[in-house]
Amino acid sequence: MGNEIRKERVLLVDDSQLNRAMLAEILAGEFEILEAENGAEALKLIRKYETGISLILLDIMMPVMDGFELLAIMNKNHWIENIPVIMISAENGSAYVDWAYELGATDYISRPFDAKVVQRRTQNTIMLYAKQKHLIGLVTDQVYDRAKGNWILVSILSHIVEFRNGESGLHVMHINSITGILLECLAKKTDKYGLSWTDRSMITLASSLHDIGKIGIDDKILNKPGKLTKEEYEIMKTHAEIGASMLSQIDFYKNEKLVKVAYEICRWHHERYDGKGYPDGLKGEEIPISAQVVALADVYDALVSERVYKPAYSHEQAIQMILNGECGAFNPLLLECLVECQDRITKELELRSVGDQNVRQMRNVADELLQRPEFSIAERTQQQLEYERMKDKFYSSLSKEIRYEYTTQPMMLTFSEWGAKALGIDEVTLEPEKNEKLLEAFPLEEIESLKESFFETTPENPEIENTYRIRIDGTFRDCRIVSRVIWSNEALPQCNGSIGRILPE
Repeated sequence: MGNEIRKERVLLVDDSQLNRAMLAEILAGEFEILEAENGAEALKLIRKYETGISLILLDIMMPVMDGFELLAIMNKNHWIENIPVIMISAENGSAYVDWAYELGATDYISRPFDAKVVQRRTQNTIMLYAKQKHLIGLVTDQVYDRAKGNWILVSILSHIVEFRNGESGLHVMHINSITGILLECLAKKTDKYGLSWTDRSMITLASSLHDIGKIGIDDKILNKPGKLTKEEYEIMKTHAEIGASMLSQIDFYKNEKLVKVAYEICRWHHERYDGKGYPDGLKGEEIPISAQVVALADVYDALVSERVYKPAYSHEQAIQMILNGECGAFNPLLLECLVECQDRITKELELRSVGDQNVRQMRNVADELLQRPEFSIAERTQQQLEYERMKDKFYSSLSKEIRYEYTTQPMMLTFSEWGAKALGIDEVTLEPEKNEKLLEAFPLEEIESLKESFFETTPENPEIENTYRIRIDGTFRDCRIVSRVIWSNEALPQCNGSIGRILPE
C-alpha cells in the first residue's frame, strides 16, 4: 500500500455515455470514478462500496430506475445521511429542483456542464461531508464508550441473576436479540407506539433487567426441578414486584428514562393482553409496550430453552404454542411480528449461542463460588465480576483465534481480545477503512476485497471463505477468512455486516 493516498471515489449515474465521459474527464485527475447507466446499476455499486463512495452525481431521467427512485431508496436505507448526492440534469423546472432537495440531494447542477462549477461543487460537497463525519465521529466515540459501559454493567448484573437461576447465561442475550427484532418489526408495521430508534434501544437494554427480582427468591424455589407447588408458585410470582421495588428505591437515578423503562418491564412482563397476568392484572394497552414486547420474547425463549424443570421445545412447537394461546394472550400485532420475523430470530439465536458449551462447563465453578458461606453478598458479586472477566480472557487466549464482527450501522469492526493484540490494533474500530492502525495490519485493498466477497453470498447461502494478506505479530501472512454474512430480512435484502474467523495458513 506504501504512502499512496487513496483518491475519493465519485459515482457517475447517467444513461448517456457521452455525459458520463464528459464528467469523468472533468473529475478524473482528482477522483476515482465509478459509472452506472441507471439507478438499478448504481444501487448495486452503493451496496458494494457503501460509504466507500464519497459522492454521487445523479441524473434524473433514466430508464429502469430514475434518479428520484434511487434517492427514495437511499432515504429509506439512510444511505443519504452518509453519501451526498448532487443532481445533474437539463430539467431546470422548479418542481424538479424542489423535489430533488426534498429527497435529500445536496446540490443541483444543470447541463450543459461548466467544468469549474462541477469541480468546485464536487470538492466543496466532499469536504463538507468529511468535516461532518469527523465531528460525528468524535461524538460517536464518546456516545459509544458510554453506551458500551452501560451495556457491560447491565449485562454483568443480569448474568449474575442468570447464573444464580441455574440457566445458561444466554437467556439475557436472547431476550435482547428477540426484543430488538420484534421492536424493529413493530415500528415498521405501525406508528401507533411512536417507537423511535432511541426508544427501541432503551427498551432492548432495559430488557436485560427483566428478571432482576429473582435475586430475592429462595434458591430452593428458583432451581427446583419439577413443578412448583401452589404456594411456591405464588412466591416465585413476587419476583416481578421485587424487581420493580428495587428499581423504585434507586433515589439518585429513579427519574432516568432507562430506570423508568426497566421498572415497567420488571413489574409488568408477566401481564397478559387479556388481563389474566400478574401482578396487577393489566389488560390490553394498559400494559406498556416495553413490557408487552419483553413478555413475548421471554415466553418464546423459555419455551425453546432447556430448564431444570423442562426440556427445550422446538422452534415450531414454541410458535404454535404461543399462537394457540397456551402461554397466555399477547398483542395481535406482536404475534404478527413474531411470525414475520421468526426466521431472523432463529438465525440470531443460533449466532448468540456460540460458546454455550464453554459457559456450561464453567457453571459449576461459579455455583460453588457463589455458595461459599464465608462470602458476603458484596464479596460474591465482586467474585462473580472477576470470574466473568477471567472466563472471557481465558477462552480467548486458549483458542488463540482471531474472531471478528463487522456491522454497517454503525460502521464498526470488533475483534476478539487476543486477535486485536495479534494484529496490533484496538478491539473496537469505528470507520475501519479510515483507521491508520488497522490499515497497517489489514490493507485497504484486502478489506475492500473482503467486502466485495460478501456480495457473492445470498441470504440463503451466507457463508464464504477466501484468502487474504494480513499482518499478524508483525509479519504479513496469507490467512483464510471464514465469514458468515448477515443479510437483512427485507424484500431487497441488504448486507448488515458479517462475523467470522481469521485463520493463518
